[in-house]
Amino acid sequence: MRKMLAAVSRVLSGAAQKPASRVLVASRNFANDATFEIKKCDLHRLEEGPPVTTVLTREDGLKYYRMMQTVRRMELKADQLYKQKIIRGFCHLCDGQEACCVGLEAGINPTDHLITAYRAHGFTFTRGLTVREILAELTGRRGGCAKGKGGSMHMYAKNFYGGNGIVGAQGQIFEAYNMAALWKLPCIFICENNRYGMGTSVERAAASTDYYKRGDFIPGLRVDGMDVLCVREATKFAASHCRSGKGPILMELQTYRYHGHSMSDPGVSYRTREEIQEVRSKSDPIMLLKDRMVNSNLASVEELKEIDVEVRKEIEDAAQFATADPEPPLEELGYHIYSNEPPFEVRGANQWIKFKSVS
Repeated sequence: MRKMLAAVSRVLSGAAQKPASRVLVASRNFANDATFEIKKCDLHRLEEGPPVTTVLTREDGLKYYRMMQTVRRMELKADQLYKQKIIRGFCHLCDGQEACCVGLEAGINPTDHLITAYRAHGFTFTRGLTVREILAELTGRRGGCAKGKGGSMHMYAKNFYGGNGIVGAQGQIFEAYNMAALWKLPCIFICENNRYGMGTSVERAAASTDYYKRGDFIPGLRVDGMDVLCVREATKFAASHCRSGKGPILMELQTYRYHGHSMSDPGVSYRTREEIQEVRSKSDPIMLLKDRMVNSNLASVEELKEIDVEVRKEIEDAAQFATADPEPPLEELGYHIYSNEPPFEVRGANQWIKFKSVS
């Protein structure tokens, strides 16, 4: 028995001292950047437009991917919370349109001001608010970005004034076009053309669907709104146009929403499921960026999957907060009407009900 143990010991000792012939290395070298061709924009009253090639750095690519995935997962969670009746009232989701808000933010400065319509969740996130603040606002909780009083259509952040419930109503958009052109205001007007106005296709609603020409004397661009790089470059071009003193410019972002107009709209009574699936399979903005990054060695599939896992956890944590955080008390109903005013009384539903307003 002792001889056997000694033999085994010598064998193991020899094996330990013998150098390995092959070593598995798990590291991988990624490219720092890559150049991509992007779709040429259609132009109105412009001699030159945005570039048709652009450089994407690995750092920016990972950032855009994470942001778009976060917006996508946040909207899907909002859909779930709405169907559980935890979110009430109006709720307009922007999944499918992530390249618009992410690309736009990549093309402007944090000090620039942004006003948007009611499909505002993605813009609220890209302007700097957290998923927790957005979902808590949707569920009407005190931790929401508007302290639970605004909901889906009324979210605000620094230099962000949206959303707004009425879009271009009663000709006001054309009045704004005219004033901006007369005064040469540094304003970018953006039409997120997701092909449908509520349940009506653009072809049925408009004799001319060239929305980028609707500014008449204002120059315009028609942009591939499903490509985050195309939106980024077009936005940089438009911002440069405005900052140089040339006045306003109009951008039409051709995009697509996967959900219906709002949560009360199933989204398949005026379009087919096959149409939605075709856009998902051929033009999805997250898929397009992912394929570019992987094929150009800016990232690996495994690395992007890790981001997906991290994003899902962030969304779940935010959803738990949004359902556990308390609602604002009734006595705070009149709070925050003004930003910096002495307290005053606000009349309620009748003259005998009074609320105190505190800035």
